[in-house]
Amino acid sequence: MQSTRRSFLQISSLGLISVPKINYSNIFSSKNKKSISEAPFIQNEERITRIEKAQKLLNQNKMIALVLDAGTNMEYFSGIHWNPSERSMLAIIPATGEITYICPSFEEDRFLEVKKIGSKVHTWEEHENPFNLLIQVLKKAGFKQGNIAIEEQTRFFISDGIKKAGKGFKLVSGDPITIPCRLIKSKNEIALMQKANDITAIAIQYGLTFLSEGINPATISQKIAAKHAELGGQHRFASVTFGVASSFPHGSSQKQILKKGDIVMLDCGCSVGGYESDITRTIVFGPASEKQIKIWELEKRAQAAGFAAAKLGDPCENVDFAARKVIIDAGYGPGYKLPGLPHRTGHGIGMNGHEWGNMVKGNQLKLQVGMCFSIEPTIAIPNEFGVRLEDCVYMTENGPKWFSNPSPSIDQPFI
Repeated sequence: MQSTRRSFLQISSLGLISVPKINYSNIFSSKNKKSISEAPFIQNEERITRIEKAQKLLNQNKMIALVLDAGTNMEYFSGIHWNPSERSMLAIIPATGEITYICPSFEEDRFLEVKKIGSKVHTWEEHENPFNLLIQVLKKAGFKQGNIAIEEQTRFFISDGIKKAGKGFKLVSGDPITIPCRLIKSKNEIALMQKANDITAIAIQYGLTFLSEGINPATISQKIAAKHAELGGQHRFASVTFGVASSFPHGSSQKQILKKGDIVMLDCGCSVGGYESDITRTIVFGPASEKQIKIWELEKRAQAAGFAAAKLGDPCENVDFAARKVIIDAGYGPGYKLPGLPHRTGHGIGMNGHEWGNMVKGNQLKLQVGMCFSIEPTIAIPNEFGVRLEDCVYMTENGPKWFSNPSPSIDQPFI
């Protein structure tokens, strides 16, 4: 590529920023949301289907129940968002029967306000043991012994309390239940993620218009957060790094002030209806150097190779292998060695920003319709800069499809 390529941001003699190639006049208007897809929130019918799938898996794995701590898995199956505290509020999905809840007595009224499915709520007073109550509930349901599945985010004091209370019961990992359920997204889940990605794409473009010499990353982050909220997303993160700090994949604690020629990396996400987006863009503030252009284009080729390798029935690790090979063949690495790609090529995404289905060496999980994950083969050059292009995909019957279109060029972060 010619070194005279026009940079993404040019500073005029008046100190104003002009943004070539992209017309922002309409896309930033809160009244014009044509570029943002619509998506229905998850309804009880879908939650009931999720529970039925969990129960089928419980029986297949010879487990009598799945216990859910307050958190993402509880919200996934029940629709209840509850902040975890030292007072245990738990959900039980039995192998047969309806979902049941264990709730602090004084919180019952508040709990009933947010309960969406299930009619059985068992309460415990402050001096009582909620784990003894849970075991009693299982026994009354006809489960005198057996394997109790504990989901992976359950806090230790809860699993330990159930273990002590449940003589004759065995605690086992709930992964065989929660992972197959949450790994494969429905059309409604994908639609919510698409909307979240649409919002984040606009928010990043909006944030870019505030770049100016002497500005700090926090200012840009705040602008992106405000645009997320304005467009209906719940802001999750906006990691903005300048210059050398961009060589740290997750940012640096060092003070950063923007100057001409700096790489600018923006890694941002929001959630809509509980489902997240994750997009990273890398541009140059002012004229790009030949090395910056070279590394940026290498990164783009690596991302494209990862996408091409995402084939139904092939293992997740193939995406990492393909992207990493492009970088290694260009003389970087090998493996995680720097300069090069220091981490996995991608991660699963859904209700959490990072979920199962990582694109990493050793993951033999076969790619299936409904899986969602990022493709982001960062190239880090220590003490100089880093480049990351991150877009997420979902697997269809025809292969992967982008939630956000990849950057066309270093001076055009979005189509």
